[in-house]
Amino acid sequence: MSSAYARPCFSASSTSLWRCYLPLSSFAWRGEQAGIEFLTGYLIEKSLSIDNIFVIVLTFGFFAVPPQYQHRVLFYGVIGAVVMRGILIVLGVQLIHSFAWIAVVFGAFLIFTGVKMLWMANAQADVENNVVVRLLQKRMRIAKEYAGHSFFVRRDGLLYATPLFVVLVLIEFTDLIFAVDSIPAILAISQDPFIIFTANVFAILGLRALYFALADIVPRFVYLKYGLSLILVMIGGKMVANYFYGGKFIPTHWALLATAVLISGSIALSLLRTRTGAAVQPLPTGWVPGSPSIPPRDEAAKDDARAVRRRYS
Repeated sequence: MSSAYARPCFSASSTSLWRCYLPLSSFAWRGEQAGIEFLTGYLIEKSLSIDNIFVIVLTFGFFAVPPQYQHRVLFYGVIGAVVMRGILIVLGVQLIHSFAWIAVVFGAFLIFTGVKMLWMANAQADVENNVVVRLLQKRMRIAKEYAGHSFFVRRDGLLYATPLFVVLVLIEFTDLIFAVDSIPAILAISQDPFIIFTANVFAILGLRALYFALADIVPRFVYLKYGLSLILVMIGGKMVANYFYGGKFIPTHWALLATAVLISGSIALSLLRTRTGAAVQPLPTGWVPGSPSIPPRDEAAKDDARAVRRRYS
């Protein structure tokens, strides 16, 4: 493993410990329930952030982003994610405190999203026709080649956006859409703004290191999408049930246990499935926000998508 990847991998394994321990220790004076809520929220947000990793791997692969430029995109991507989630957390907490019935809407939305993710788990994303990519191509001058780590370059007196800028905008858009799922998910666990924000921030801050730790083995997680889908359905069901039958009808520690079992089980089954060198997709499949999906059995369309991808390599 090269030094460029070794440091992020070390960070992913070491800093995750203090990112979890430090907030938990600060909750000691607030009681056991607050600690359980933070741990559950953190685990859910960290699990759902793996879906971001799938899209990042797919996007970097499609646009053939050189490894030395990936750090820059992820750095700004994480900053944007923290800002956007902070805004959504404030809005979500205000809504659920002002209108209790909004919990049913959030829960139904999570169930719908989980079912959709489950249905689209094996779909091939058509990134070439992503609405964000097409909009940028219509509204901006896009250079065909990378210009180092720059997002913009001036040629013949005209300002061009580089493909690296397109990748950054696509990743930020993806995180915004995924945040619309993850914020209601953690609101099903706690309505404490401090717990919600810290769980989100600590999960997102490790996204860059998590990418470099998992990028090479993400295609092996063939069942992880199913686990994430079931988590969304479960959390949505918890939110709806707690609204109709009382705030603690389904205890938080049950959600924590179920999330841990679903994530660890789907990862273990995935690694067992692919341990013998079985054929694995070179890029992950599944739903990518803004991208139409190619049916998994449409081999001719898959070949066309691969041909398009080669134009960016």
